[in-house]
Amino acid sequence: MAAITAAMVGELRAKTDAPMMECKKALTEADGDMGRAEEILRVKLGGKASKAAARVTAEGVVATYISGNVGALVEVNSETDFVAKNDEFLAMVNLAARLVAEQNPADVAALSAIAHEGKTFDDVRTALIGKIGENMTVRRFQRFETTGKLASYLHGTRIGVMVEFEGADDQVGKDVAMHIAAMKPVSLSADQVPAEMIEKERSVAQLKAQEDADKAVAEGKQPQSAEILAKRIDGSVQKYLKEVSLLNQTFVKNDKQSVEQMLKAAGATVKSFTMYVVGEGIEKKVDDFAAEVAAQMAANKQ
Repeated sequence: MAAITAAMVGELRAKTDAPMMECKKALTEADGDMGRAEEILRVKLGGKASKAAARVTAEGVVATYISGNVGALVEVNSETDFVAKNDEFLAMVNLAARLVAEQNPADVAALSAIAHEGKTFDDVRTALIGKIGENMTVRRFQRFETTGKLASYLHGTRIGVMVEFEGADDQVGKDVAMHIAAMKPVSLSADQVPAEMIEKERSVAQLKAQEDADKAVAEGKQPQSAEILAKRIDGSVQKYLKEVSLLNQTFVKNDKQSVEQMLKAAGATVKSFTMYVVGEGIEKKVDDFAAEVAAQMAANKQ
């Protein structure tokens, strides 16, 4: 059997970025054949990635990339916030943002297939999964290409915003991006709020109005007419639309102005924006450790 030296382990680690012990085991199994050891590691790391793929990734980071009039916003998820702070994980996320901006992939599958330094992006992701032992997934991305300007804001690594705007003052775009991160509008203007969200709010307003009407009757008061109730409901919906549409919101840096008024005063306009919040909408698994221990103890008694 060939002697496995530290130099050989170091060389294989440099090629594969796999843990030292995994490299040594692969070289031993391959009897010192470097090429075969690489194949063994590829299979082992791929196996780890496959096992990890079933696990929920609700943590992670949002990253941005801007170069001239092209930019990208991406969300990449991990299983734990500990991995979300890992330098290699962050480097992979930043690479994803750059590749989205530069290569314009149609979807996550297309991004995964993009070549980078002799590997696909998915090879980079899979190798890192094998090295760290945690699942990692590219959840979503948005690419921007504009004749205007782009601005971004990251609140830590969990909230990211990119804004497409026009105007002479670059600070305006940055201020709007920061405002969006703070106030979380769902659309640019009131007429762009999704219909399902409006209907949900209308349903809530109807229930509230009916509860108030029933309470008034129970207290012996004169019930409101259907017309007045309808106006109350419509008023609640209109108030909601102003609260969730960017242009109608009160500007966070000046509560005497709406965002629309601030933009007009600055001679600027916002064309579009995207905001990502890490894990938004993903159902996280909640472990009940006490129940787990109790179940194990019960099983052991059988």
